[in-house]
Amino acid sequence: MDSDVKALLEDKETGTQDSLRARVEAVLGEIRPYIQMDGGDIRLIDIKEGVVKVALSGACEGCAMAAMTLKAGVEQKIRQEIPEIVSVETG
Repeated sequence: MDSDVKALLEDKETGTQDSLRARVEAVLGEIRPYIQMDGGDIRLIDIKEGVVKVALSGACEGCAMAAMTLKAGVEQKIRQEIPEIVSVETG
């Protein structure tokens, strides 16, 4: 993990929505290359009450494995790095 991403993930002191958004974006930035290798992409839409809403695009649209990727990959990584997130959903 590079130092900029680590700094964003550790920036919990302010507790602002902007800080939380930046931290989620940092984790998505780590995940995105793996999704893009399979022809897809992921974009953050919103965060409300601990629920992250994302949009999957490209090859992810209509892919039977998209739901598994979202829950077993994306959600697991985000919740591991940012414990205040309770779930990740498509929106």
